[in-house]
Amino acid sequence: MSLYDNLCRILTKDQVSISESVLELHSKDESYHTPITPDVVVFPESTSDVSKILQFANEHVIPVVPFGLGTSLEGHAIPVYGGISVDFQRMNQILEVRPDDLLVRVQPGATRTQLNKELKKYGLFFSVDPGADATLGGMAATNASGTTAVRYGVMRDQVRDMEVILANGDIIHTGGLAAKSSSGYHLNGLFVGSEGTLGVITELTLKLYGIPEEVMAVRASFPDVKSAVQTAVAILSVGIPVAKVELVDPLSIIKINSYKQTAYDVTPTLFLEFHGNVAGLQADAEFAKEIAMENNCKHFDIELDSKGRAQLWEARHHLYWAFAHSVPGKQVMTTDVCVPISELSGAVENAQEIVQRSGLEGGVLGHIGDGNYHTLIMLDPNNPEELRKAEDVNNEIVQYALMRGGTCTGEHGVGLGKNKYQEQEHGTAFQVMKLLKQTFDPKGILNPGKIFSRYF
Repeated sequence: MSLYDNLCRILTKDQVSISESVLELHSKDESYHTPITPDVVVFPESTSDVSKILQFANEHVIPVVPFGLGTSLEGHAIPVYGGISVDFQRMNQILEVRPDDLLVRVQPGATRTQLNKELKKYGLFFSVDPGADATLGGMAATNASGTTAVRYGVMRDQVRDMEVILANGDIIHTGGLAAKSSSGYHLNGLFVGSEGTLGVITELTLKLYGIPEEVMAVRASFPDVKSAVQTAVAILSVGIPVAKVELVDPLSIIKINSYKQTAYDVTPTLFLEFHGNVAGLQADAEFAKEIAMENNCKHFDIELDSKGRAQLWEARHHLYWAFAHSVPGKQVMTTDVCVPISELSGAVENAQEIVQRSGLEGGVLGHIGDGNYHTLIMLDPNNPEELRKAEDVNNEIVQYALMRGGTCTGEHGVGLGKNKYQEQEHGTAFQVMKLLKQTFDPKGILNPGKIFSRYF
């Protein structure tokens, strides 16, 4: 009996597909990595469905790869060994809002935009904003973060509990509803960021925050990157409670202006946002402006209007697509290193120098409030020379970060692009990670090829 027929016996026929168009959709994500089609795509509708799928796959040693919306930038959803792609679009419900506990319980296919639309009626919001309208399950699997992490933390900080299906189909919970616990191992921290290699998430309980009384956005332009970075570091050092601190370099500004029809100054620019009350925000902004002017700031433009703020952050969030659509036939490789704040200025300048030396087109931007920055590199993935140059750029940037106590990925995850750096970054601890993988997934069926090779 075929894999398709077996899965149709476990699920219903409308939950199983081998349509060429469906297989092709699940062969790729937003990354430059080569697409690979799964053998079959399934659409579970319940925890029980997922458990049955994994029991079957484990028994027959068939790879299982979770799929959200395909917004990953490191190839997490690409089924490199074929097998079963598990699409969570039918498990997208917001199950319970607990406003008094500042918690919400959701299924993994729900998106952050969908969640925040529902939470608005309670005066609450979910803080993690990676830019793309990703699924919450995918965001937990990769420990996503984004523009607000400097104030509210990354995805791992927001997860109170998860329901996870292990490779053999067993169902476990990794936490609870309490705000803190000293009981046992911290399984939330283990499964968040595991990229579907230890288990499959079927439910999440997430922390929420009150919508701030007032929000103020600022766009500050500088004569050079060093001045912009020094301003960001100084703002953080003096304790100004800034919610977002984003750096965009001149080439990226050019791409934004072209893509969004804006007219921002083509200089290194900080996009900032402050959350709080009216009086407090005014004081914070004035203090930040003083710091910026001491670092040769050219313009410090405050935006209080909600429409203006939305336009500013939409421009920043769409920067990846601004690059991607700027040169027909080319794709974007994204670096994703994170360094200690004290190393940030040199790191950004180093990244610019490396890209310029390569002869490729690329911009530097990032969530510099927490030391995380990206280089967006334009390349033709079918051109071996351009691909080699881009990979060399990425390698140089990663090596610079690792030598200074940083990491090869601050938020995008390991996926296919960063597994070659794992042993170098983690040393002996990488062997401990392998032992954990072997314990949770002894047959190697869970998202094989990500973080580790299939057979360890």
